[in-house]
Parts: sequence; structure tokens; C-alpha cells
Amino acid sequence: MRKLISIILVSFLLLITACSPKQESSTNESSESGEEVPEVNMVLFSGSVPKDLKLVEDEINKLTKEKINVKIKLTPINIGNYVQQTNLMLSSNEKVDLMLVASFFGYTSQAAKGQLLPLDDLVDKYGPDIKKIMDEDYLNASKVAGKLYAVPTQRDMASASGIMMRKDLVEKYNIDVNKVKTLDDVESVLKTIKDNEKDITPLVPSNPGQQPTMIYNWFDRLGDGLGVLPKYDNNLKVVNLYETDEYAEFVKKMRKWQSEGLLMKNPGTNTETGANLVKSNVGFSYLSPLKPGVDSQESKNTQMPMVSASLGEPVSTTFGVTTMMWGIPQSSKIPEAAMKFLNLMYQDKELVNLLSWGIEGKHYEKVSETLVKYPQGVDATNNGYNLNMNFAMGNSFLSYIFEGSDPTLWNQTDEFNKSAIKSKALGFNFDSSPVKTEVTAVTNVVNKYTIGLENGVLDPETELPKFIKELKAAGIDKIVSEKQKQLDEWAKTQK
Repeated sequence: MRKLISIILVSFLLLITACSPKQESSTNESSESGEEVPEVNMVLFSGSVPKDLKLVEDEINKLTKEKINVKIKLTPINIGNYVQQTNLMLSSNEKVDLMLVASFFGYTSQAAKGQLLPLDDLVDKYGPDIKKIMDEDYLNASKVAGKLYAVPTQRDMASASGIMMRKDLVEKYNIDVNKVKTLDDVESVLKTIKDNEKDITPLVPSNPGQQPTMIYNWFDRLGDGLGVLPKYDNNLKVVNLYETDEYAEFVKKMRKWQSEGLLMKNPGTNTETGANLVKSNVGFSYLSPLKPGVDSQESKNTQMPMVSASLGEPVSTTFGVTTMMWGIPQSSKIPEAAMKFLNLMYQDKELVNLLSWGIEGKHYEKVSETLVKYPQGVDATNNGYNLNMNFAMGNSFLSYIFEGSDPTLWNQTDEFNKSAIKSKALGFNFDSSPVKTEVTAVTNVVNKYTIGLENGVLDPETELPKFIKELKAAGIDKIVSEKQKQLDEWAKTQK
């Protein structure tokens, strides 16, 4: 999860909330042969509703009616409203047939409540390309209580902890990024910037209100981070992260960095992303999850060349794999049609690129067989279909790559996935409902202390013991115990 937690989740919360599009009832029509064509209502998030949505939808339907005799209705919902709106749709049994679901959107809870259909039989019968394309471990990672309730999209399935830095300053001070591998190495770089660039903060927050250990970590969060698996193994023994020696060492180091002027003074009041702080010449670097193409991605976000250094090996966890998935709500009357359409998203290049980029010649044009760009006179501000969400459209490896990125990006991503360490708990999904009262209380305590401790604002000598004491009073040990119990039960079912 680390990738989309940092790149998407927090930015979701910052986007201005806008009204979601009015939900229309879906209808079926008859094909020329007289056979009824089911219409799949496909719900996804977006920054705004593209003005050419209907044009793209019509092009998709020409293709899908011919290939699988299914129509699609695209229902984008503003990101700021997505969780609230989709929870309402699920609880009121609204007519939805395919929905973007995610670990950080409450997927496990939705599955446990019976709001999503088990998909095992549907995938077996109508999802041959899903089974062919997806690594079995990644497909199984979305299982809850032994059943598949969503299908992950094919994309970067792993993440590595890292730091993103301004390339001009890296070159100016002859910093060898290949030698930056630990926090001590990072400290040396930050001191160089501090000593020579008086008006620039060496390390700024990645996202406002986000714990640094969401990005820089050495443990599987096991979902909510309340009870973790150190070093992605630990013989499947769950521990309270905040009581570990490693956490104490980390916050002591952050306290040292804060006292030496290497960090932002008041991170709690910051409302900007790390990319925006670098873009406005306030910061030099920020922690970032790494994947192929991330330097190019962040260079676009900051509007200046960026370069990264890796602080750990790529790792796949359940939370990371389940950050972008498609589920079929229990209320769907046409789950077979929904699964047929979903399966097509994993094998049909034309469909994937219609969903990802829109109509060729109008919303994009090809530079090569791999790369695309905006047509003349079109840019991000006036493009009629600028979803920019290929990571969500089934098999993103079938999507064109936007000009400026490496044309071999998907090959690199495939190799990155294959090289990743797989957490020993990959496939475990924690059901927090037995301890939901404790989770609420403990989360409040975590929110009270972690931003200050992990940014060096609070003194860990005095505040870390208080933090741990309040966590215990709020019920952290009960959560860890419940998570351990569920993990042990899950382990018994594994090969």
C-alpha cells in the first residue's frame, strides 16, 4: 500500500470535494439479433467528470457489444466524495455492477458485511484472462476469509522505501545517489544542503498529515498498522510497532534531524505535498515510495528534474496489492456480464486505452507503438477525457505510456514485481470488526502522537513512553492479540 497511500490516498483528502454525478438507472437494450444487451454500471473515482465521457462510453460500447455483448455505463464520482458515496450505494443496494474498491476505502469491511459478491466461481467461469495474467499470489491477496471479493489491477505490485531529491542540487554538490542507502547516508546529504542552501528545507513532509513511517518502513502494516510484522516475516509474530527498538531509534533520529534544522519546523500545520514544496523552492527532498518511472512522475509533479535513492528492497504486501481492485456489489443483477467486461480489461488493448486515454486523434495521438501525447492544441487543462488512471483500468501493461516516460516502463515494472520480496503475510486481510471500539480509540492516540514524534517535534525521551502508555490504555494489546489470532488461522490455510 505504500505506493498509493502516499501518491493517492492523502492527496484524495486534500482535493476539494465536489458533487458526484447524478446516478441514473441503468437500462438494457436489445442487440440486432434480438438478444438483450446487459448494461454494466461501472463506478470509479475521478478528479472531475470528463466532458467527453459519453463520447468515450459510446466508443467502448461499440467494442464491447461486438466482443462480449455487454454495454458499459461509466459513473465517475469525485475523489473527495468517493468513500461516502460508494458506501451509501452499497448500503442502499443501488444498481452498481462494477466498482473500484481498495484497502484504504474499507474493502475488508465491505467484504465482511456481505456488500461485495464472492468472485471465485465467476472468475473461474468468465475470467480466463484474469487468471492467465495475474500472479496467483497477487490474485489471492484480495481474499477475505478464504474467498475472492475483488480482482487487483495489474500494475506495480511492490514498493521500495526511498527519497526523492532535486537533481540540480544533487549534481551541484556531487552527491552520488547510488551511495545513499541508509538514513545515515541521507543525513549526510541533508547536512550538505543545510550548510549550503540557507533558504531551502533539506527534507520536507511527503504529504500533509501523513506519518513518515507510512513511506519509510521495515515492516508489513498488516492493513491498519495497529500490529505489524517486522521485516515482513518475524515468524508471523505480530508486534506493536511503537514499542519496538527500531521505532524508538527512528524517532530519536528524527528528533536529532529536527534539532539540526534538517526537517520542516512545523509539519503539523503544513498543508502542501512534498512535490509542491519542492516546486515552490521551499524543499530539497521528501520521502517517496519507489517504483519504475517514479523519477519521471515526480519530475512532472514538481516541474523540475528529480532523482531518487532507494532505502530498501522492493516488497509486496497485501495492503499494497489491494490498493486498486475491482469488485462486484451484492446488488448487481448482472454479475456475469460485469465479470465478462472485467475480464476483457485484462486482455483487450483497445478497451484498456479507451478507458485510460480516450479516443485516438481527439484525446491523444500516438508517437510510437508504445508512446502517446496530446494532439495539437490539446493539453491537460482542455482535454475532454483526462482521467489519467491507467493504473486502475484492468491490465495497465496494455496501456500506452505518455510521452516523457520511459517507453520500456511496463517491462521494467514487470521485472520490478518479479524481483520483489513477498511478505510472509501476503494474502492476509485483517477483519477489525471484533475490535472496532479499540481501533477507534487507538487510532485517535496514534494521530495525537505520531506526526510530532516522527518529524522530531516531540521529544521521544518523554513523549514516546506517554504514547505507549496511552496506546495500552486505549486497547492496542487487544488489537494485536486479535490480529495474531486471525493471522494464525490464516496461516493454517496456506500451502
